[in-house]
Amino acid sequence: MVAESVAPLRIVDETPAYWRVIFDYPPFNVADGTMFQALQDLLARMSVDPSLRVVVFESANRDFYLSHFDLTGKLGNVMTAVGSSGLPVLADTFVRITRSPVVSIAKIRGCVRGACSEFVLACDMRFASRENTRLGQPEVGVGLHPGGGGTERLPHLVGRGRALEIILGANDFDGDTAERYGYVNRALPDAELEGFVDTLARRIASFDRRALAAAKNLVNQVSLPSADRLLDAFNSFQTALTWSETQQRIEALVRRGLQRDAEFERRWPEVLSTIVEFGGNTQHRDR
Repeated sequence: MVAESVAPLRIVDETPAYWRVIFDYPPFNVADGTMFQALQDLLARMSVDPSLRVVVFESANRDFYLSHFDLTGKLGNVMTAVGSSGLPVLADTFVRITRSPVVSIAKIRGCVRGACSEFVLACDMRFASRENTRLGQPEVGVGLHPGGGGTERLPHLVGRGRALEIILGANDFDGDTAERYGYVNRALPDAELEGFVDTLARRIASFDRRALAAAKNLVNQVSLPSADRLLDAFNSFQTALTWSETQQRIEALVRRGLQRDAEFERRWPEVLSTIVEFGGNTQHRDR
């Protein structure tokens, strides 16, 4: 077993065919420009390794898997540069994970929201801790909408009504509900999550790479959104970031402790309905 550091990721080579990729970017594993660059570098390594068959994504922080898209502006070229898929880096990262011949598994503990929910939706499979998962798309409550594939991938997984509940309700879903809806493959007792995912990953890693890649490609052909739809969503998301109401809501969340206060980070979607506007100023209304 070989461990390497690719900040803010750690790669553990369990075998030549099976890697564990550990998000380790204190304090909250926020998806900023640095995180997206690390994912781009990882995808480049994955694409040239002929032995690799499966990658498991997990977190060193039990409270925050990948918390959410950075809302303080530390995005680097995520919104402006174009990746190898022809899409902006935000969407490109997720598309390349989905299209990769390498099988991707998200092993989820802690908070996973917004663009980070879109990351796990781009993975081939998702397994969550029953006791310790907060999963959601809270963008509408921030004055936005999903822009990295959430609106395109969720309806296919959970159905239209539940996709609208997840997106328009802008709140967290626990592991059991996420499993029942189809948001994740399974929610398992936390104590069983490691063993289950490891056993599945090792089983997949034992199979022929060509067979895995061919089967995944056939499933992709009937299940993935088009590049045009993803680009439309990204462009609309980018426009929404400029809306004055959105900027006011983001500023209110940052003042309240977003990306600074651990307790607020754990529960902030709960308070989105209390971020209200009075005379053009966004404020928090205590109840």
